[in-house]
Amino acid sequence: MKKITGAILAAAMLTSGAAYAQAWPAKTITLVVPYAPGGYTDSVGRITAQFLEKELGQTVVVENKAGAGGIVGSDYVAKSAADGYTLCMCSVGAISVAPVAQKVEYDPLTSFTPISIVSEIPQTVIVNPNVPVNTIEEFVAYAKEHPGELDYGSSGAGGLMHFAVQLFASKTGTDLVHIPFGGGAPATAAVVSGEVDFTFTNMTDALPQLEANTVKGLAVTSEERSKFLPDLPTINETVVPGFSAVSWNGVMAPAGLPQEAVARLSDALKKMAADEGVIEAMGRVGASTVFITPEEYSKRLADEVAQWTATLEEIK
Repeated sequence: MKKITGAILAAAMLTSGAAYAQAWPAKTITLVVPYAPGGYTDSVGRITAQFLEKELGQTVVVENKAGAGGIVGSDYVAKSAADGYTLCMCSVGAISVAPVAQKVEYDPLTSFTPISIVSEIPQTVIVNPNVPVNTIEEFVAYAKEHPGELDYGSSGAGGLMHFAVQLFASKTGTDLVHIPFGGGAPATAAVVSGEVDFTFTNMTDALPQLEANTVKGLAVTSEERSKFLPDLPTINETVVPGFSAVSWNGVMAPAGLPQEAVARLSDALKKMAADEGVIEAMGRVGASTVFITPEEYSKRLADEVAQWTATLEEIK
């Protein structure tokens, strides 16, 4: 009797899974962008939503839920139903960095179902034109001569923009004042207006301002120079050997997402990474397309949380 009951349950589970796979998605999917409209993550989110809509045959809407450096929107997704209809265009700042720096209500390793990273981009060091420096070396020298006078904007306390500058300050022996904003785009706008002196911002936000000469670019935070700004040196090659702080965005869902939805989303994002239209669109915002498996994504998250935990201890 027990064997018969077990067989019936197993068959029911298989039937249920198959039915879910066939039915999903049966309604509009919401892709939450945990930052303000107009920034890098918002751009990547809209590119991704457009591709998924075509690939899945269902409407995908972008919903911006900005606040606390991406924590507000990420927490919203973590607490949503794991039915495949609420996804997150998550970022390294809110997922790998913030949870080691402050108390958040989600666990980056257990509160989400990782699907794939979809883009990577270095940060760009930009300064207001009134700051009397033209190179990253001059910036460090000026900051040392004027401790506590230079302020910078970030997407929020505990995010990658914040941590990257703090790590830079620790490595260079400079005293830099933090001013948090609701996202990377407003932080960049604050540099343009002169509300703050500088920021480490995503290349998406930096490129149009550099082209318009509203800011000065000093360096990028990747280990190697960016193909989008080849004339800008890296911090690694100039003032802090080994320095690296690269931003990524990835699609995540609430923990417990059915495997059928995980597999279908993973397949769609694999196609997206190789799509010429997507590659071109990502390139326009200074980003490179990426695909990794859900298993690889989980491992990367664990590695990054360990890395940023060690970094926090270093800069305390």
